[in-house]
Amino acid sequence: MDARADDAAPVTARLGAFAAEMPADGIPRPTRAMMRLSLFDWAVCGIAGRDEPVARITRGLALADGGAAEASVIGAGPRLPVRAAALVNGATSHALDYDDTHFAHIGHPSVAVIPAALALAERTGADGAALLDAALVGVEASVRVGVWLGRGHYQTGFHQTATAGTFGAAAAAARLLGLDAGRAAHALGLAATRAAGLKSQFGTMGKPYNAGIAAQSGTEAALLAAAGFVSTPEGIEGEQGFGPTHAGAADPAGLAGLGTDWLFDGISHKFHACCHGTHAMLEALGEIAGQGVAPGGVAAVTVTTHPRWLRVCNQPAPRTGLEAKFSYRLTAAMALAGRDTGALDTFGDRAASDPALVALRDKVTVETDETLPETAARVSVWLSDGQRLEAAHDLAAPMRLETRQAKLRAKGAALLGAEGAERLWSAVTAGDVAALAELLRQPA
Repeated sequence: MDARADDAAPVTARLGAFAAEMPADGIPRPTRAMMRLSLFDWAVCGIAGRDEPVARITRGLALADGGAAEASVIGAGPRLPVRAAALVNGATSHALDYDDTHFAHIGHPSVAVIPAALALAERTGADGAALLDAALVGVEASVRVGVWLGRGHYQTGFHQTATAGTFGAAAAAARLLGLDAGRAAHALGLAATRAAGLKSQFGTMGKPYNAGIAAQSGTEAALLAAAGFVSTPEGIEGEQGFGPTHAGAADPAGLAGLGTDWLFDGISHKFHACCHGTHAMLEALGEIAGQGVAPGGVAAVTVTTHPRWLRVCNQPAPRTGLEAKFSYRLTAAMALAGRDTGALDTFGDRAASDPALVALRDKVTVETDETLPETAARVSVWLSDGQRLEAAHDLAAPMRLETRQAKLRAKGAALLGAEGAERLWSAVTAGDVAALAELLRQPA
């Protein structure tokens, strides 16, 4: 089956063909360049997050188990089995919640897919080009499964990074293992019975753990399929399959243009160290704060966002730094107070109880507007003298690739230091898997 044909085929089979048969020369150069930026950003976030509790705990568990030296683990010298490496690297790279997001399904695709792809690339000896293509195919598959499932799946309480991400991880792993379309479909069918993750974990270590579970489950599904394991051929869409049992909408737009139109091109990278749902607001408030507004002169603030975000990042009175990342009110206070929301230490636990920030937080009201795109926000700031300042921002606004690259390299330098970021950039752009893996293994 051609990866870009047969629209009438079952969803599982179409995705299997896409994973196995998508020709590398059919991938547009700008799309591959965007994936290279996401690979760099993923590695930056992973290395910067290697001291986070979820990283230390999962890494310690994996090291205690030991096993075959197959794949690199962020922050650990020894190599570990691919499934363990995928789990730890998925959780670690999402620990800071600073990684890329795709708003077509509201998920973080790279943290579920790249750990699986990198682990299998090391095990199979794949080069940088094969790693990049597998990661790209996997991320594309995860976004498309997410769109196919629809927003009802997300609103019900499922975490798309984990659920759709498991299918993306399986697709990437299947490609690197050289599975044919049939075996890749079996891997995806197995992924359907393993995919899991709940939004109720947001604000806890369970959220990044979800990404690790997705990476590990997708890797395992592909390994089993490679060994001859058989699953249902319609694991995603069939009766009592993943979609029907997980509030899936079976939206045909999810697979429309598969292999020719790349939804991945709409990826959004983070430049603030908090939930992506707050970023449009922060960009808009940045415009207002740039006018020299003094925090003490702020009388009231109104933030208008799409209502779907209220169940994600509207914690009104966060108690910890982690919860603060999911609070419109506190992050708005940070922006108006001149705190650097791109810096990790801004979101320490002390920020949640800082009297100045809490006082400013309590002046913020969050409202909703269903006509707003999910990528956009409006803000109004009333000053003590009665003046009203307004701004709006949409994260979907076009950004030149060169601008995005410069911003991501600056982010990398801020998190890892100029020298560390430059070494990482060189390894990624050279397609040097061994050098990338060595940098990731540097002890925490």
